[in-house]
Amino acid sequence: MEEKLLTNLFEIKDSFTIDVYLEHDGYKAVEKAFQEMNPESILAEVKNANLRGRGGAGFPAGVKWGFVPKDVDKPKYLCVNADEGEPGTIKDRYIMTHDPHLLLEGIIIASYCVGINTAYIYIRGEYENVALRLEKAIAEANAKGYLGKNILNSGFDCQIYVHRGAGAYICGEETALLESLEGKRGNPRLKPPFPALVGLFQSPTVINNIETLSNVPKIILNGADWFVQTGLPKDGGTRIFGISGMVQKPGIYEMPVGTSLKDIIFKVAGGMKDGKKLKAVIPGGMSAPILTADEVDITMDFDSLAEAKSMLGSAAIIVIDENTPILDVLKKITKFYSHESCGQCTPCRIGTNWINKTVQRIAEGQGKIEDIDNIIRLASNILGKTLCPMGDAAAMPILSIVNKFRQEIESYIGN
Repeated sequence: MEEKLLTNLFEIKDSFTIDVYLEHDGYKAVEKAFQEMNPESILAEVKNANLRGRGGAGFPAGVKWGFVPKDVDKPKYLCVNADEGEPGTIKDRYIMTHDPHLLLEGIIIASYCVGINTAYIYIRGEYENVALRLEKAIAEANAKGYLGKNILNSGFDCQIYVHRGAGAYICGEETALLESLEGKRGNPRLKPPFPALVGLFQSPTVINNIETLSNVPKIILNGADWFVQTGLPKDGGTRIFGISGMVQKPGIYEMPVGTSLKDIIFKVAGGMKDGKKLKAVIPGGMSAPILTADEVDITMDFDSLAEAKSMLGSAAIIVIDENTPILDVLKKITKFYSHESCGQCTPCRIGTNWINKTVQRIAEGQGKIEDIDNIIRLASNILGKTLCPMGDAAAMPILSIVNKFRQEIESYIGN
């Protein structure tokens, strides 16, 4: 069932070195892009592939690249979002650890397509060893002529820098990432203007996720039609699913977009641990609204999960069994978002804090029945009322848990 397009080198010894990468068609896509294509044809190929962003929102990568103006006096930048702070999400770390040159090749092609000479990989501060591996890969690519001045005698220059973040979840939001990269506090910006026009250092900027860019070399080598056929017509390619929680075989698995969530849990991940029954699933990282056991017969793609009022997000599947109190899940979610709110927007700053206090009080046996309606009211007042999507990321899972498991939560409240 697995379709290894991005993870095919993961089990090969020294897969992170440029020598091993070159033995497996490494940098062939760069050579093709520079020698047989031009920026316009590369952009068309990525658009036709229907490569949707793998960071959470699922916005088409080619469309995003196309928003950047061609003729501007300012430099253009590419910022690679490697912050990966979404609880449950582990996929990008594996790409950077086992196949960093695949990412670098995607960055080079994207930069050439948009006319970018400087790219930054913004990596979460906790990923120290991963950052060192990326820096070594960049040095290898420079030594071989795939980075730096006059790449492959094309006249095109490009350099990549690794920038360590400071451990804030909010910096995974694209404009907070830009603020942090500029050396400021990671507070989200008001949009518009959007980064494609006014981004890093007030210049046009593309921001893409690790997995998104790692797909680009595969598209250039094999073509858009091949990529679409691998996945779905409106959502091409594969996804790297990070499966955690109460399953027999947690880990990462690469499968075509549109694979059944039920099959991923019960076939790919070996089913429930210790023979327990499935209670619920968070399908796309902690910010995704929860699905009950009766809702898992669904395909894992952006549109299907949106129709089910959840989201694919970062494709981080968190499996919850019958023995796990739903209040424990709610406690972890509310504590996390209360702690990680940047505090810039009043609904998020105040709302997440009060929801967290209320849930903690219920867990301590001091709750009142009206607390549940207060949680719903507070979360509803966060939804759609903040500068960045973190407000929604906090409110959506809280609302879904309280609404779908209200009876269980009420059982923790005494008369």
